Amino acid sequence: MYPILLEIGSLKLYTYGLFLALGFITAIWFTKRNARFYGISDQTISDLFFTILVSAIVGARLLYVGINFDAYKGNILEMFKIWNGGLVFFGGFIAAFFAAFAFLKIRKMDIWKTADILAPGLALGHAVGRFGCLFAGCCYGKTCDLPIAIRFTHPESLAPLNVLLHPTQLYMVGTNFLIFLILLAVQKRKRFDGMVFLSYIMLYSAFRAVVEHFRGDFRGDFFFEFISLSQGIGLVVSFVALVFLIVKLGKRHGNH
Repeated sequence: MYPILLEIGSLKLYTYGLFLALGFITAIWFTKRNARFYGISDQTISDLFFTILVSAIVGARLLYVGINFDAYKGNILEMFKIWNGGLVFFGGFIAAFFAAFAFLKIRKMDIWKTADILAPGLALGHAVGRFGCLFAGCCYGKTCDLPIAIRFTHPESLAPLNVLLHPTQLYMVGTNFLIFLILLAVQKRKRFDGMVFLSYIMLYSAFRAVVEHFRGDFRGDFFFEFISLSQGIGLVVSFVALVFLIVKLGKRHGNH
């Protein structure tokens, strides 16, 4: 793939960083469009997304470095080079969740309703951003001989070179876009505030746990070297979200 999109002298434009920015722009564009139906201003969404962006990048990078700490012992400065790739979604999600929660509390906004407004845009932006992983070679898959297997040849790629691998980056692009479409359908038929957001984290976490099975990079141990850290978090989060959905739907049904 092409981890460096453009190089002029010592100046390099990394494809990963470009798609990370495009994913953010896509997410904020769709969310602003979505929020207008609920009377929320563009400026409020911009402020909220800035809070989410900064906290998500910090959290995602911290978890990635924590999982792969041995790779950074010899060069601490490499920890800060996020444009080379290396972010873990769940680290970003947890950090962004608490930052957004604080933001909404300070602004006295309805947390569940706002989370519903955010969810589809986050899924769509994530789908776009995952193309950056493909070009950088991070989040690569295990070796395979399937017709859809991909091969990395660029010397600066983070993936093993010249071997056929599962295109796990594209698996995540596809699953995130599918989740986006599902959330649009849920949004039209939601029965309570929070239903869209809970559906998002349940679906993403479940899909992520499946895709993790095909990942070839070190994932960190969670349970007896059988389940990776991201798989473990994904399964727990998906289960908790499912329980919340069932309880909320049950209460609504009971009230009728």
